[in-house]
Amino acid sequence: MPRTTFDAELAALKERLLSLSAMVANAQKLAVQALAERNEELAREIIASDPAINQVQRAIEDECLFLIASQQPVARDLRTIFAVASIATDLERMGDHAKGIAVLATRLADQPLLKPLIDVPRMAEIGRDLLAGQLQAFVNGDVAAARSLAARDDEVDQLYDQVFRELLVIMMTDPRTITRATYLLWVAHNLERFADRTTNIGERVIFLMTGVVTELNE
Repeated sequence: MPRTTFDAELAALKERLLSLSAMVANAQKLAVQALAERNEELAREIIASDPAINQVQRAIEDECLFLIASQQPVARDLRTIFAVASIATDLERMGDHAKGIAVLATRLADQPLLKPLIDVPRMAEIGRDLLAGQLQAFVNGDVAAARSLAARDDEVDQLYDQVFRELLVIMMTDPRTITRATYLLWVAHNLERFADRTTNIGERVIFLMTGVVTELNE
């Protein structure tokens, strides 16, 4: 395969990755919307869309394996392909977190919310911002941006801690709320993990550009 053709294949692979990222971000956004609106129908649509995310992830992985087997890339080319495969796996798992929120939304659809959803939508928004930013850092090979974005994960952790404390007080005050409060806590946990996985993407950016394995969330 000529170099120009190989470069075109890599570019197409990155485009598929960006498409998968958009699918995952949309699923997360709609899952939180379904929760806020207690919209069971929308939540079930998100659950039903998860296999499509899985299918795209597997297609990307297959293409990565094909390029490695057929072209035997080295150095940055090989790191790029490994990074794409790894990021696609993280995106698939982030899709699972969105699905998990949608499942919880179905369980809460016929019940009043315990508290106004303020911190949860904020966690979701930051998570989507971090995802978009880290994917752009990957496309641009921007190590500084990857590090800066990873630092913002602390914002999500702080919001999660706040949600945890508030729900704990609610449960202690009225044990009848334990089930609903636990579901909301699981929602927040899914959003916290969603944001954590964007940090993994930042680590792939750094490895791609430097060849050095870095832990950004220590």
